[in-house]
Amino acid sequence: MTLRFALLWEVVAMAFDTVRTNKMRSGLTILGVVIGITSIVGMTAMIRGFDQSLRDLISQSGPNIIYLQRFGVSSFGSNIRELIKRPEITVSDARAIEQQTTTLEYVDLELGAGGPGPVTQRKVFYRDLKTKTLVVFGTGESFAQGTRIPFLTGRFFTGTDVQHRKNVVVLGNTAYKLLFEPSGTDPLGKMVRVGSERFEVVGVFDKRPSPGGFNINQDDFVVVPYTTYQRVFGLGFRSFGRTGRISNVMISVLPREGVTRAEAMADVQRVMRIRHGLKLDQPDDFDLSTADSFLKLWDQISQGTFFALIVISSIALMVGGIGVMAIMSISVTERTREIGVRKALGARRVEILFQFLMEAAFLTSLGGLLGILLGSGVGWAVHLLSGFPISLPWWSFAMGLGFSASVGIFFGMYPAFKASRLDPIEALRYE
Repeated sequence: MTLRFALLWEVVAMAFDTVRTNKMRSGLTILGVVIGITSIVGMTAMIRGFDQSLRDLISQSGPNIIYLQRFGVSSFGSNIRELIKRPEITVSDARAIEQQTTTLEYVDLELGAGGPGPVTQRKVFYRDLKTKTLVVFGTGESFAQGTRIPFLTGRFFTGTDVQHRKNVVVLGNTAYKLLFEPSGTDPLGKMVRVGSERFEVVGVFDKRPSPGGFNINQDDFVVVPYTTYQRVFGLGFRSFGRTGRISNVMISVLPREGVTRAEAMADVQRVMRIRHGLKLDQPDDFDLSTADSFLKLWDQISQGTFFALIVISSIALMVGGIGVMAIMSISVTERTREIGVRKALGARRVEILFQFLMEAAFLTSLGGLLGILLGSGVGWAVHLLSGFPISLPWWSFAMGLGFSASVGIFFGMYPAFKASRLDPIEALRYE
């Protein structure tokens, strides 16, 4: 065991000495490996960071909410022409669901931002100040309860505000920071202009939690009663050539305490199928989705992205591996007499093979280590510059080192086998 350990240490020392005495050649040899591992570690850090932040954000904003749309994430990949033929989701659909179901705590309507149609965007003005373009949408009085957005001050509008189509508005945190926070003005009761219409401020949302510190402009909105939204902005439509048009209408519902999402969805589905006159053998012409639907779609996208990353990185690793094979083959030729001397002194084939494999694995592992450091540095740089969330799991480092060492062993096998098969007499004669 002592002899084997001494042999291993000697081989590692010889490999290190080879790298040290041929710095330029060694650097060019492992460049492809460095690029490949940097890509794997850097992109894994960002994908994993965004994945965790997205899941945290969904869990904070009502994971049990059910969304009813003309089409949404559940229809991802379906024929767009067939989707356009579906009937519109309407205000009367929301009223029918509210009246004809027993499993729901509330039914809320969202106009202008929750469906596949056009998004309403306006600037908000207060005296001589104005905001950037913000999203404007209309909802019922249950929106704040469902989304769980904390309040900074004031209240959300009431059922009376909705019923009487009052010009009241609840500001997102971005509008408050741009219009009122710099001067310390109390926004409650102040009149602001949303586009060309005047509204009274009744409440201000606090800054929404941003897991991972990633700002995705989640506070760039203002909310008005959906009845007021209909009167002021109307239901905009997005045209799809000659195939049809769609509006931006979405209904959100929350199951009662003790009612499962599946039971609530079945209740809503029953009402909508009756309203649309669908037969038993006909599929739904609407979409019911939950937070899980968004996560499933994201899982498909992230898995595809990660697979593409692995393929692209593998190309870089293959280029690096070919470089390792070429350099090791040259090294075998340059060290033919050395191999002959070692064999003449009693070195076995397996020891020669092990020596050259270790040199190749050492080279690529060094490239993998540099790639891990660079990939981590890229991830942290992106996080510090943009706030994009990152995650650096230990398995991404292990995967990087494992890939790099495997590349060295695989591509170093041929030159190592070639070295071990040299005839000692012919090798000693080599000039």
